[in-house]
Amino acid sequence: MNINICFHGIGVCTNEREPGEAAYWVSEDVFLGILDAARERPRVRLSFDDGNRSDVEVALPALRTRGLDAEFFALAGRLDDPASLNPADLRSLRAAGMRIGSHGWAHVPWRRMSAGEVRRELDEARTTLAAASDGEIDTAAFPLGRYDRPLLGNLKKRGYTTVYSSDRFPARSESWLQARYSVTAGDTVESVRRIMDHTIGLGDARNVLASVVKRLR
Repeated sequence: MNINICFHGIGVCTNEREPGEAAYWVSEDVFLGILDAARERPRVRLSFDDGNRSDVEVALPALRTRGLDAEFFALAGRLDDPASLNPADLRSLRAAGMRIGSHGWAHVPWRRMSAGEVRRELDEARTTLAAASDGEIDTAAFPLGRYDRPLLGNLKKRGYTTVYSSDRFPARSESWLQARYSVTAGDTVESVRRIMDHTIGLGDARNVLASVVKRLR
């Protein structure tokens, strides 16, 4: 079983792009402590959503120092935003052995999209990120963690090899749909270490059931 840990921003969120964003930023000291804990736990997988510049300014050097890798889910619509990853950043991440996936175009929920929104979020974002990063994009992470059966079908039809949620339970390594634990501003190194050492049990039943409902609706 994998324990997938997801970060959004490192440091202080000085300009929220949507209400509540700051709650998903973690201090640099806590972030580095979490990486040290992950280094000792081979089943832990790391990822980063939203494509903030802290991914290259803080996360990349820290990962390289510790011999860790990660997957970065960038937003195609923010490649020109000075607070976000740009094409050169994406290429730097790839050159360092990191993986790049799609978080869509505009950080909007992927449920109940129109045909035009599907093309932009699932197709155009993928093509744009592939060109910007000089590599294929075959994985995706749901913005805001929201999904349903039609969305999963759309992603499978397009050949995405793995997709990531925010469902908070351990994931089988071979699963196409991978649940993740998002780190929040309220977390500590110890609270995330407990997640990393977690094995699936009765306490996870609610989160697993919620995932099943999403896949069926």
